[in-house]
Amino acid sequence: MTCTVATQRRRHDDAPDTDAAFSHLAGLPDGPERQALREEIVEAWMPMAERIAGKYRGRGESVEDLTQVAALGLVKSVDRYDPSRGNAFESYAVPTIVGEIKRHFRDHMWAVHVPRRVQEARNRVRGAVKDLAPTNSDRRPGVAEIAEYAQLSEDDVRAGLEALESFTTLSLDARLTDGDDGYSLADAIGETDTGFDLVVDREALKPALARLPERERTILYLRFFRDMTQSCIAERLGVSQMHVSRLLSSCCAALREEVLAETAEAPDTPTSAAAPGSEA
Repeated sequence: MTCTVATQRRRHDDAPDTDAAFSHLAGLPDGPERQALREEIVEAWMPMAERIAGKYRGRGESVEDLTQVAALGLVKSVDRYDPSRGNAFESYAVPTIVGEIKRHFRDHMWAVHVPRRVQEARNRVRGAVKDLAPTNSDRRPGVAEIAEYAQLSEDDVRAGLEALESFTTLSLDARLTDGDDGYSLADAIGETDTGFDLVVDREALKPALARLPERERTILYLRFFRDMTQSCIAERLGVSQMHVSRLLSSCCAALREEVLAETAEAPDTPTSAAAPGSEA
């Protein structure tokens, strides 16, 4: 027995009469006949899916992609619909298709990840602002007014208002000012200041340096603060260059060991201490 889809139209011009086809489909086992009838039903209802997809045009997604998502929702509706429950297929399919489209926007269209709770608050806030606008054309409705209308807390309304501007992102190359001397958003983003690490290192070294003998402190000062060579230091102090080199190596090793030991005893103190002059 075969069953074809009737072309009689109902509430919408895109709503075919498929009651008999669904009843027949429910009694068919898996196989070519069931697959062919299933495809026929899907094809008959595709105009409705395309109509629903068209309602979401202009929201950042192409109509072709929205139609594909709507078609997926239609296929799910056909596979899950149970005619024995007595509900019309259209009343079951429309919410399923709409839900599939909204899920697509929620999961694939946001430029940044936003929790579902915030996305839902955004939609309710947007609807409330739109509904309240005609009666308050001279001003934007306040947070308390939106919260009362949308049945949301004021915190949720604030989160929804912030999310209204979060659907798309601004490129780092976007110009913030016009003209030749303008700058982009990337130019306004700060960078890590390595000078803070240097301050921490120096502060960590101060107590250890103070405990060194005067001659060793002098050698370190001349080498790393006056930028003198080892030969110049040796000539100034009247010692050999080899002796200066050994003193620099031993001082740096002792300072490094002392600072790291203090850091290990106080792990909550941020430091990236390094001995003065890694070349020694």
